[in-house]
Amino acid sequence: MTLLAPIVATALGFALAAVLVALPAPARAQSAAPGAQATCPPLLQHTFGRLQDDKPQPLCQYAGKVLLVVNTASYCGYTGQYEGLEALHAKYAARGLVVMGFPSNDFNQESADTAKIAELCFNTYGVKFPMFAPSKVTGRDANALFAGLAQATGQPPKWNFHKYVVDRQGKPVAAFPSAVTPGDKALVASIEKALAQ
Repeated sequence: MTLLAPIVATALGFALAAVLVALPAPARAQSAAPGAQATCPPLLQHTFGRLQDDKPQPLCQYAGKVLLVVNTASYCGYTGQYEGLEALHAKYAARGLVVMGFPSNDFNQESADTAKIAELCFNTYGVKFPMFAPSKVTGRDANALFAGLAQATGQPPKWNFHKYVVDRQGKPVAAFPSAVTPGDKALVASIEKALAQ
């Protein structure tokens, strides 16, 4: 009996090793944080503060999702679009859509008081999608995400509530000007097409 113990232990060791080697690569990579980071597309390899508390939020947490990225403002004729954006979030979040709001005063229609922006978004419009701290979205000082979106699409925001659809691979696939509402058929079709892929 005692002579069999080392043989059994060795056999079990080989069997366990075989199971570990047979695991698909993604399953092995999940335990390695650096490996998981490599799957994040370049467009999302940035971190922005959260609107409500400026807590750093790595955009890589949204890798594999369909994104609707919007520059927002509190005192704009299009501010009411928050309702439509929240409706899109509510309808499609379970399928993988993330609406992302980036307040900006580039067009002189945003408050300098972050608490007031948060009050408008979360209390007045009931926004539940991610909102980020105010930043620039146009010109040389545009934040890294909007600079990348403008470069990829050739369409920087010309006003508040410009919209970009980004597919699950982190590639911008459509851009819509401010006047295009969140419920617009072309915008919704673009989102649904990206969600289906």
